[in-house]
Amino acid sequence: QVQLVESGGGLVQPGGSLRLSCAASGSIFSIRTMGWYRQAPGKERDLVASITFHGYTNYADSVKGRFTILRDNAKITVYLQMNSLKPEDTAVYYCNSDPPYNTWGQGTQVTVSS
Repeated sequence: QVQLVESGGGLVQPGGSLRLSCAASGSIFSIRTMGWYRQAPGKERDLVASITFHGYTNYADSVKGRFTILRDNAKITVYLQMNSLKPEDTAVYYCNSDPPYNTWGQGTQVTVSS
């Protein structure tokens, strides 16, 4: 059974921080590279951060230096620590493998506004 459940989103002021969590069930995600994606209204869903099973990370230029992706392989859980948030970070955030499996969770809304 495959399921992705994101949590931790909310409303935060510019410059604030949030920590997102993704609980990934199903052995398919156990050793895959995992990532966080986001989709703003009217835009495509883009990968913003990824992490391999061994902990190697990659970030989109738009979030590099501000976001940190982590994973707990034992729990098959992925986290996204977001600092120095900007209004342009506002989006629905999703987790999935990279490249993505064809099942998506509901995502978690992140709104950065004063």
